[in-house]
Amino acid sequence: MGFIVFLASDLMFFAALFAMYFTIRSVVPELWETRTPILDIPYALGNTLILVSSSFTCQIGVFAAERFRPRRTGSLFNIAKWGMVEWFYLTFLLGAIFVSGQVMEYATLVSEGLAINSDGYGSVFYLTTGFHGIHVTIGLICFLLVIGRAYGAKKFGHHEATFAICVSYYWHFVDVVWIGLFGIIYLLQ
Repeated sequence: MGFIVFLASDLMFFAALFAMYFTIRSVVPELWETRTPILDIPYALGNTLILVSSSFTCQIGVFAAERFRPRRTGSLFNIAKWGMVEWFYLTFLLGAIFVSGQVMEYATLVSEGLAINSDGYGSVFYLTTGFHGIHVTIGLICFLLVIGRAYGAKKFGHHEATFAICVSYYWHFVDVVWIGLFGIIYLLQ
């Protein structure tokens, strides 16, 4: 229950970021006419698909945790026998690719003249996507904690499975927030 309350408070934080975005957009709409064309929508869409696919791998890992199967029971190449750890490693990899892609996008945008201190558009773009990137990075750290706990547990039980489920709630929340951000920043021009 406490974790759900934490997610609700995090939702309010992102609601404030969305409010900031729409407020500045309504005050200075001409910035959106000149700034949004430099966004690489296909690149951002590919990065979004990577993050969204990580939600599926995360959930499959949760199903394995609920069956108390922390690690694979067969070959590494037989994904039907994977446990929670393997699915969470894959989720971690996809999340790390997303963050790396976001960093590369930032580097490209800064080289094209869009920095956090350029104008109101740059500020809201980097604040909203940057705070999301920080949340993804925190999620990646949490996956490492779940994996470490699975290796360290003498017997994988309800406590370890519950921890994995809570991390999955956070990950799904971060993914849903990104879908909203992607739609507003990249598609709603």
